[in-house]
Amino acid sequence: MKIILLTVGKTTNSHLIHLQEEYQKRLSFYIPYESVVVPELKNTKKLSIGEKLEKEADLILNQLDSNDHVVLLDEKGKPFTSVGFSEFISKKMLSSIKRTVFVVGGPYGFSDRMYKRANSLLSLSSMTFSHQMIRLIFFEQLYRAMTILKGEPYHHD
Repeated sequence: MKIILLTVGKTTNSHLIHLQEEYQKRLSFYIPYESVVVPELKNTKKLSIGEKLEKEADLILNQLDSNDHVVLLDEKGKPFTSVGFSEFISKKMLSSIKRTVFVVGGPYGFSDRMYKRANSLLSLSSMTFSHQMIRLIFFEQLYRAMTILKGEPYHHD
C-alpha cells in the first residue's frame, strides 16, 4: 500500500519544510508514501466560500483514482490515539487497497462532494492547526505509527 498526503497549497515556512522532510526521510524506510500539493486558488475574492470549495474539490478529485481509499483530515473526523492510528494504518496495509489518500483541504474545509467521496474522516486533534503545520503533524504521526507497528522505541506509553 502507498500512502499519499494530498494538500491544498504548499508549505512556505522553511522550518516546517525542514522538519517535514526529516520525517519523510525517516518514513522512507517503512512505507511508500508521496506528498502531493494542489495549488491554492488564485483571484477568488469575488467567489463565495461554496464556490471556492467546489473549485478546490475539482483540483483534489482530479488527483484521485477511483479505487483510492480517501481519508479527509477533518475536525469532524474520528479521533485516534497514536496506537489507534497505527492500528488503522495496519488494517489498511493488510487490505487490498493500493493507495490510501489523506486529504488536507483549504482554509474553509471541504465541499459536500468531497465528503461524499471520502471513505472516512480522521481528526488529528480537536484543535485547529494551520494547513502548513498539519503536514508536519501528519508525517510525524505516520512515522510514529510505523515505529509502533515495528515495536521500535520511538513511542512511549
